[in-house]
Amino acid sequence: MEYLIDLKKPSKKEQIAAMKSYTALIATIEELHSVNPEIEIEETQEKIKIPLKALKLLAKILKATSEGQPISVVPIATEMTTQAAAEVLGCSRPHFVKLLENGKIPFTLVGRHRRVKFEDVINFKRDTKLEQEKFLMNMMKSDEELGLYDS
Repeated sequence: MEYLIDLKKPSKKEQIAAMKSYTALIATIEELHSVNPEIEIEETQEKIKIPLKALKLLAKILKATSEGQPISVVPIATEMTTQAAAEVLGCSRPHFVKLLENGKIPFTLVGRHRRVKFEDVINFKRDTKLEQEKFLMNMMKSDEELGLYDS
């Protein structure tokens, strides 16, 4: 999927511009009373209405960009191929297919091809990370009880 391949860390110039824009946008959003405020593009003087939720999302994007984080925007209900989903998890496609076949992640069949929802892949990734953290904490607690950290 193109949006995953092209992720790049923002340059210093982009980070500085994003921080200035974020600060101004947050201050402006706090003063807005409309659900679809109208904004003006200075270069073209074109006025467009944008849903307030979209402006708030733009503010989050600007904040992350100002912190040097690469950004990707994906609609939550987007269905992905097994290859694209495997790339999100950082595993091989065969391993990902095994996760599907073992019922770890829900999927649908489109002909012979499996499709997974982006949201389900992200939820699996989050849950797996939480399980790993819990396991590590239990392991450290066990090591402490055995006195392995004493000098």
